[in-house]
Amino acid sequence: MKDTDINPIFWHDGALVLLDQRRLPAEEVWLRCVGVNEVVVAIQDMVVRGAPAIGIAGAYGMVFAADAAWRQAGTAWRTTWASQVTLLRHARPTAVNLAWAVDLMEQHAVGLEGAPFQPLLAQAQRLHAEDLAANHRMGLLGAALIDPASRVMTHCNAGALATAGHGTALGVIRDAHAAGKIREVFATETRPWLQGARLTAWELARAGIPVRLITDGSAAHVMRTQAVSWVIVGADRVAANGDVANKIGTYSLAIAARAHGTRFMVVAPCSTIDLATPHGDDIVIEERPATEITTIGERAYAPGGVGAFNPVFDVTPAALIDVLVTDRGVLHQPDRAGLQRLLGGTGPGLMKA
Repeated sequence: MKDTDINPIFWHDGALVLLDQRRLPAEEVWLRCVGVNEVVVAIQDMVVRGAPAIGIAGAYGMVFAADAAWRQAGTAWRTTWASQVTLLRHARPTAVNLAWAVDLMEQHAVGLEGAPFQPLLAQAQRLHAEDLAANHRMGLLGAALIDPASRVMTHCNAGALATAGHGTALGVIRDAHAAGKIREVFATETRPWLQGARLTAWELARAGIPVRLITDGSAAHVMRTQAVSWVIVGADRVAANGDVANKIGTYSLAIAARAHGTRFMVVAPCSTIDLATPHGDDIVIEERPATEITTIGERAYAPGGVGAFNPVFDVTPAALIDVLVTDRGVLHQPDRAGLQRLLGGTGPGLMKA
């Protein structure tokens, strides 16, 4: 399936081509990766970001890793690529999609005969196409839950830029808008990387969807005074009990939503569900440099010598989530039993825990 709006990641002429999200919205710059180390750096430096997108990038990184190992060791290539596979798998720790994609590619390599480049490239391209198709399925499922003339809120960027295209949370918003259901979107600025201000606002404005930016700290006030119907977010990992890791600030939004009677929707493909992680407390939360908080651009705003604590994700308890929308169906009040049923092959449809 092809998405004609935004295509942030694609394979062309032997290279993985990424839209550099650090440069948006000021300019659209494309970065070509031709080796696994370049893919690792692109993930770590947030050239590519968003759980599904870094999973896709990781899959293509595995193609580079296998090809380099084949060139070095021939038929013994599997014994030489382990270090690069490990480096790629752990490029960022919180989003499960990266390790999921790397593991799938590693499993696909078992039993391959001859040069691995073409069969692994074909597998990476399948994963890429499947993510785009999943986004469109989730968009329609989530949009069906939204009433006409709704005001909704979203946090960070869970759009086309964070996926193969269309988006998870923004995919729902796109399809709800196409159905005439969205009156307005409130997008949080999302400090410190400003993904809401730079990326979500860019995507929504480009699509002609009414959007107003708000500061992160004003979200509860906006819910109380602007009749927000839904908070709609993506996810970087869903634990087996339904707890969700997402961009820092998501937990606060969920608490505020519950206090104000605003419903809370998480949109994520099943590749983001991690049954091997029992509870949200078991999720490793990435911390990034203090300078991302103490400076803006090249200008320091905090006094010299003042440190900062910069976790870039938090965990929202399942009890605060009204709906989890996945590519296999919609789960109300997600919990352990519901997730196991969802992943047990019960197929698309409306499921109540």
